[in-house]
Amino acid sequence: MDIKSKHKVESNFSMSSMTDIVFLLLIFFMLTASFITPSGLPVNLPTAASSSLQMQKNSLTITADLKYYLNDKEVSLNNLERELRALVGDSEGTLSLNIDKSVPTGDFARVGGIAAKLKQKTILVTNPE
Repeated sequence: MDIKSKHKVESNFSMSSMTDIVFLLLIFFMLTASFITPSGLPVNLPTAASSSLQMQKNSLTITADLKYYLNDKEVSLNNLERELRALVGDSEGTLSLNIDKSVPTGDFARVGGIAAKLKQKTILVTNPE
């Protein structure tokens, strides 16, 4: 007597869901790879009539004996705002702060206030640990 079950489990594995996942991953990696721009390759770029606005990059160094150097030119603290304003004008830019670790916090805060008043973004340069 042969009894057949109505609820027979099939042992077939469908690959359609696996191909959907692989396809979605392929699309994801293709899209994200297009956002990564290669850098460091030597190319001759063409010129254009309208160029993009470039932010000015300046450097301010404060030594341990509280000497101020703006782009490697020594300036006094009293003339720092005037010299920086003459350099940047009304344009926004970045100011890299190379400050010795023995410089008091008050001097650092004063320089940061001058940079903020002149719409300069400040970057504190440090050594990695």
